[in-house]
Parts: sequence; structure tokens; C-alpha cells
Amino acid sequence: MSRYRPPGAPKGAYITKEGADKLLAELKYLWKVKRPEVTQTVSDAAKLGDRSENAEYIYGKKQLREIDRRVRYLEKRLDQCTVVDRVPLDRSTVFFGAWVTLEDDDGHQERFRIVGPDEIDHHDAYISMDSPVAKALLKRSEGDEVVLRRADGERTFFIELIEYVDPV
Repeated sequence: MSRYRPPGAPKGAYITKEGADKLLAELKYLWKVKRPEVTQTVSDAAKLGDRSENAEYIYGKKQLREIDRRVRYLEKRLDQCTVVDRVPLDRSTVFFGAWVTLEDDDGHQERFRIVGPDEIDHHDAYISMDSPVAKALLKRSEGDEVVLRRADGERTFFIELIEYVDPV
């Protein structure tokens, strides 16, 4: 039996300025603060003697592998991503980075921001540009009707408002 797994769907290669800053801050923290701390802990544990039964040494080495894996991923991902640091000229159409307010037939409103797949965990209202909801919203305008397939079935929404935040 093979361990081959087909590659996953490619992620969108865009990221907002805020998202890129957060990933860079995480990379800097892991490389400049966390990794030296764990390296010192591993070094101190190694000086104690037998490494095969030294839990601090074993756990520290595991932590170093996890940190190194995350650092490699962040460096590679930041190189692949294009930072979107300006708003589009046509602010009445949904593009990457837009805050979109949707209203259903009952008058219930929902608000989303379309961002890159690497930054959806930073905020509850962020949705990935690769998600079905975002794909249905992209290139639509205020007042357009959008049919979204959700877990509870298809629902119709109207685009009430499209806003963009100027990058700092």
C-alpha cells in the first residue's frame, strides 16, 4: 500500500497587509525568541547526562522540530504570497479585501471580509478567498442577489454594502 497522497488544492496567493504583518511577527517571534529559549533548554537538558530517558531533552527536541517546520512554512508561504496593500479603483464591486454586508429575506445581516487562506484564523468574520461563499461574492456589486449553498440548504442574500479598509 502506498503512502502517496495527491496534492491538495492550491491556496490563493494573496494576503492583506495586516495578514502579512501578523505572519511576519509570528516568524520573527519563533526565530528570535522562542527557538533560542528552546535551544537553551535542550542544551541544559543534554548536560544532565543520559538523553534516552531525559524527558526535557526529548520534548525540547520535538519542540525544535515543530518550530523549524513552522518557520520553513512561513518563509515559503510569505515568498509565495502577493501582499495586497491598496484598494481597488472600483469600490462598488467585491474584490479581495472587501468587507461585504449581506442581508437575507428575513432582514438578518451578516458581514464578511474576503482575505487570503493564511489569515482566516485572525478574525471570526474573515473568510478565505478560496471558499465557496467568497467565490460566489467576488465581482458582484451592491444590490446584487447571491444564492449561497450552506449546511442548512440554499439561501438567497442581497449585497447591502461593500466597504474597503485603507491599508496602514
